[in-house]
Amino acid sequence: MGFWADGRPDRNHALGQLRPAKSGFLSIRTFLLAVVLVGATLWVSIQFPIPAPPRRIVLASGPEFGLYHQHALRYRELLARNGIEVELRRSSGAGENIELLLDPASGVDVAFVQGGLKQPPRTDGLVMLISLYYEPLWIFHRVNDTPTEIRELKGRRISNGGPGTGTHASTEPLLVANGLDVGSTPRVPLTGPEALAALRRGDVDVMFYVGGVDTPFVQDALNDPALKLMSLPRAEAYAHRWPHISRLTLSEGTIDLERNVPQQQVSLIGTKAMLAARDGLHPALINLLVDAAREIHAEQDEFKAAGEFPNTAPVDLRVSLHADNYRRYGASAFYNYLPFWVAAFLERAIILIVPMLVVLLPLLSYIPQFMRWRRRSRIYRWYGELALLERDVGSGQDPPPIDKWLRDLDRIEHAVEGVRTPACYASEAYTLRDHIGLVRRAVLTRANVANISPGSAESS
Repeated sequence: MGFWADGRPDRNHALGQLRPAKSGFLSIRTFLLAVVLVGATLWVSIQFPIPAPPRRIVLASGPEFGLYHQHALRYRELLARNGIEVELRRSSGAGENIELLLDPASGVDVAFVQGGLKQPPRTDGLVMLISLYYEPLWIFHRVNDTPTEIRELKGRRISNGGPGTGTHASTEPLLVANGLDVGSTPRVPLTGPEALAALRRGDVDVMFYVGGVDTPFVQDALNDPALKLMSLPRAEAYAHRWPHISRLTLSEGTIDLERNVPQQQVSLIGTKAMLAARDGLHPALINLLVDAAREIHAEQDEFKAAGEFPNTAPVDLRVSLHADNYRRYGASAFYNYLPFWVAAFLERAIILIVPMLVVLLPLLSYIPQFMRWRRRSRIYRWYGELALLERDVGSGQDPPPIDKWLRDLDRIEHAVEGVRTPACYASEAYTLRDHIGLVRRAVLTRANVANISPGSAESS
């Protein structure tokens, strides 16, 4: 703080001494912003924690005679290697499995399903993790019967599975589209092996079944010379009408070369078997299920090429984004080199820690500035009051309130003496005291000019 040659205080110089206070204001605002960001990050971490993978899941398979149950046993074995217990829930088939997934009280986490069972909007919360293999529609009849198309089955007794089976759910639209309603063409609700036995006895005329080629009773029916597999000349039309349906071809001799089964090429239609889950299944479990699917379903069979499955090409359910990314790009390095549970822990830790570091690292660079501001603010706060007093001294008031000015100076000086500052800031405190002395001399100069004795107003 300076003065003109005539003793008047230099107000511009005094105001220049206040600039650090403005810098301090910016520092505290930055600090408060950082505090808000850290608080928000912590709140998000608490509100939306990333849980550890569950150690137990429930997998809905199907009836004991079907491929779903056989595959489920393999999945249970493979996931057990990583400490995941898989409880198998037997069901009547893919149709019931969909219902189990839709029912939160069922406890089912994952299930085998097939294309053609989607029921929007009920199934919108389900996702396909991976598709596994083709499931043809097998239509068997006795050799002495001669139907060549589905529409020619009107009036015959048809077994197309019972309620809850994927066969029943996926074949009813086909039958109705061909004019085979329940009134004109009776349905006999039997399971696969039961339907095959009924067909052989003559209790039903036609057996429909949707399932993998390796299903034991399907192989039995294919090798039975008393039964014939229907070929569908309009297979392409079905595939165009229903997106989940694929046109399949069973070439001559594919089942048995020695006995030439089948004896001619057969045109079939089919869908795909899938692993489905509720949206939100833990990503680490999805990784394990996809890995298990690769080990179980990658080999070639009568309808798929080696490596064609498993895949994440859409069937009809929405595809899990995490499963698709994992199939394309594989696991993180953690899972390649560390045990499953250690890798899962590190992956969760990184997801939580990285956002915190993004906030905390810039904040750390501001902490020293904030601390400097806090220490200096104990001194700089008095510069503002001293500047106002300096302005009053130079304002030309008549008569000047000398005693009031001196009391204010005494109060400021007493407060400054009580400020505790580190040694590195001691010089700034001494400078402030010097400025107080300069203002005090300016006040006394005004008193001399006005011929006023300090303390005279109080004594009078």
